[in-house]
Amino acid sequence: MSLSLSSRRDWPRLSRLSFKLFAIILVTNVLISGLVFVFVSRSLDEGFVNYLERSQSTRAETLANALGEQWTQRGSWQWLRDNPRAWQSLVRSQLWSSDRHPPTGIDRQLSDARGYVLLDELSNPVIGEPLLKQPPQDLDLDIPPPPEPHFVPIRSGDKLVGQLGYLPPERLMARMDQIFLERQQRNLTIIVGSLFLTSLLLAGGLAWWLGRRARFMTLATRRLTLGDYSVRLSERGRDELSRLSADFNQLAETLEANRRARQRWVADIAHELRTPLAVLRGEIEAMQDGVRPLSPDNLGSLQQEVDQLGHLVEDLRLLAQSDAGALDMHLVPVDLEESLVQRLEDSELRLESHGLTLQLDTVPIWVRADSQRLRQLWDNLLSNTIAYTDGPGTLRVTLRQRHDQAEVIWEDTPPGVPADELPRLTERLYRVEGSRNRRSGGSGLGLSIARALIEAQGGVLTPSASPLGGLRWTLAFPLDLPAEPSAEPYPPAMESASSNGSHTNR
Repeated sequence: MSLSLSSRRDWPRLSRLSFKLFAIILVTNVLISGLVFVFVSRSLDEGFVNYLERSQSTRAETLANALGEQWTQRGSWQWLRDNPRAWQSLVRSQLWSSDRHPPTGIDRQLSDARGYVLLDELSNPVIGEPLLKQPPQDLDLDIPPPPEPHFVPIRSGDKLVGQLGYLPPERLMARMDQIFLERQQRNLTIIVGSLFLTSLLLAGGLAWWLGRRARFMTLATRRLTLGDYSVRLSERGRDELSRLSADFNQLAETLEANRRARQRWVADIAHELRTPLAVLRGEIEAMQDGVRPLSPDNLGSLQQEVDQLGHLVEDLRLLAQSDAGALDMHLVPVDLEESLVQRLEDSELRLESHGLTLQLDTVPIWVRADSQRLRQLWDNLLSNTIAYTDGPGTLRVTLRQRHDQAEVIWEDTPPGVPADELPRLTERLYRVEGSRNRRSGGSGLGLSIARALIEAQGGVLTPSASPLGGLRWTLAFPLDLPAEPSAEPYPPAMESASSNGSHTNR
């Protein structure tokens, strides 16, 4: 069932995650805009001053060259003293380009004749004398002194005939700074306002998107903790949240499967316990009613049912210990061949009574295991083979070393198991439908116990189809090799089945 927020109570008024994301994006954008303004305005300010200085110096040199040519033609500066308008005309003709309109703004101020001073060869003022005047020193006025003019020499050939002075751009910057700052503040207001609106949209959209998915996950987790394992999250996309949703769905499926398995487990256990209890109740009632006599044979039948109940309870206890990781194990170096051959030979008459022939092919291999648990493992596999193999048949057991493992191959003759049911053979109380069914009255826990026993000893139990037509079990145990060959406490593992220690029984 897909998750949906159908109630307003499922929607928190304000998600902390959404609020944090919104605040982080908004503050980050405001800080970025402020830093951009500081660095850009500073760069523009310094670059603008440098530009003005270069421009003013170039204009002064151009005007100084023109004044040098005029002095060469006229021989003195008297013509400028007699006609101040000639100074204005000269400056405009030299500094105003003929191919454009009169300059405006800062260019007009740089080209203004009043911003220059002309000194003769004796450093006497010719034009622009007010620029050289200083404020009175006897007045206590908070007036900063004007900047000193910069002078460019005026030459006629090789002769110094005067100096042209001009004020540095600082005087012009007093007003230009104000204009510049006003424009930058206006632009900054527009930029910050745009960023603020963009941040609101971006932060709001991301906060809504992420907060919505977080709320879905929160609600789904809450429902999962309440036992609703049918809840599922949308897995659209390829981001981390989508993968988290996929993991959540996998968790929900696993929990749902575990609940079904637990319910089936309880039902199967109840069935397994009910059967011998019903037999016991019937036998006892028959004896109480006098239908059956209280004889040793009838008491023996009751004892068999009690034994069956005892085995079932013991199997359940062993599996519970295995699930809890509390299965009692004493791992020591064990000769796996000796343990396997001894138990199979002791059971050979039992196998023959069911029409089964034993074939053994083993080599001495040492592993680290629990001898008592190994015997219990062989018993469970033997019981499974005897219960589910038709006679006449064959049980073939091979022990060999494969890489760094000891491998036991346990296989029998028909009937076999369908390939799609092989992985479920070690499930508790699972029985294959068909020919390998519950013919022997077993509890269905033997193979589950076998898997628990081998895994507790560091091994692996794997089912597969047998070449003989039945079922094949592959048991892999980690080897236990001695640390120093010169101090071996037990014979080394053999790698070839053709060694002298090979054991064959047909």
